[in-house]
Amino acid sequence: MTEENARLLVIDDDPGVVDYLLEMLRQQGYSVTGCTQTEQALEAIEKEPFGLVVSDVVMPGMRGLELMAAIHRKRPEQLVLLITAFGSIDLAIQSMRAGACDFLTKPFRIEELYAAVTRALEDRQMRRTAVKIGESGGKNPDESTFITRSPCMLQLINLATRAAGVNSTVLLTGESGTGKSAVARWIHDNSPNRSGPFIAVNCAALPHSLVESELFGVRKGAFTDASKDRPGLFVQADSGTLFLDEIAELPLEIQPKLLQALETGKIRALGDTREIRLNVRLIAATHQPLAQRVNDKTFRADLYHRLNVINLEVPSLRERKEDIDELVNVLLHRICRRLGKQESVNISMEVLRWFRAYHWPGNVRELANTLERAIVLAEHDTLLLEDLAQASKLPPSERDFLESAMQQGWTLANLERAYIRHVLEATGGNKIQAARILGLDRSTLYRKLG
Repeated sequence: MTEENARLLVIDDDPGVVDYLLEMLRQQGYSVTGCTQTEQALEAIEKEPFGLVVSDVVMPGMRGLELMAAIHRKRPEQLVLLITAFGSIDLAIQSMRAGACDFLTKPFRIEELYAAVTRALEDRQMRRTAVKIGESGGKNPDESTFITRSPCMLQLINLATRAAGVNSTVLLTGESGTGKSAVARWIHDNSPNRSGPFIAVNCAALPHSLVESELFGVRKGAFTDASKDRPGLFVQADSGTLFLDEIAELPLEIQPKLLQALETGKIRALGDTREIRLNVRLIAATHQPLAQRVNDKTFRADLYHRLNVINLEVPSLRERKEDIDELVNVLLHRICRRLGKQESVNISMEVLRWFRAYHWPGNVRELANTLERAIVLAEHDTLLLEDLAQASKLPPSERDFLESAMQQGWTLANLERAYIRHVLEATGGNKIQAARILGLDRSTLYRKLG
């Protein structure tokens, strides 16, 4: 627990409640400040950051949700835990939508408060210690930055680090949108050839008739329109890295020439009689199963084995959901900067929880596109769930869901179990909060989970 995370601010108009919470939280090792007036609390927040603000909802002159909005105007990333004796599902939803990290209803056991504070501070600490690896001094550091704390990505980074130190061919596999091009760029930026060029091309975007000339170049007079010598991508990448994305789309008739270039380190331009030797590191990528393409006779087995010297599989976003919060934060700032927005857009906890629960078939690319559409269409400076509904078709309608459930023959018990699982996932496994949203007491929820 860092020094800043250990500092808490308690806000309640009842001095007795403030004194009690100060005593209890200090016993847990926290440094706690108490306020009984909203103006006093806002002044304290403006002077210094707190790991967590614990605030009553109903305060003289300013309700808790209004106070929370005022807090976020001063410190947009400030975590706020709301406490009230007037608890209801509607108020809980409003609180989460407005940005509360959690919600407790009086009377509560002190252990429940301890648990809520611990969860909030752990979440804050995990966001702050998310590993940012690979920022380079290149022209576009965004392309070579990993933002992760997930074990599968950390393992990939470890393997990529070892691969970067040698000149072997690398084959990157994984679903579309996972960031294979970013991994390729990172390998280049951490390789002995980092001072050389990084040339990237999508094989699927090259017309079949021009693939050979694009890759290997063309000599003047090789064909009717060849009015001058034109170097290919291999020559452009000399002393650096050539990244061939969507390698599975490479035409079968060009594959032997690529294999020869990899085997000999030499290329011959179209229409030329001479070979030239180059120093090019090749990285290829595909979201398709190349082994299956080999079996289907649409990809050469010898080229596949030559490319597959070092195989790195980039995990899907479903496998690294612990990275979603930090990815959203970075993407928000990046998108706002590109769109020319002076201030970054905030995001409600409701939307963040939905992002954590969604399965993201399009991975990081889909996450970025969803955020950008929502930012463009939003009418306010905080993204809400309705902004996502306007920006995409991601959240299914109630009718579609019920019709799908009926077609699959789901029973009422099936629906109940599915909804309980969904609420638990959306609340990050917080059973207290899930029980409140479900309208159950905790013992009933535990029994249904059991």
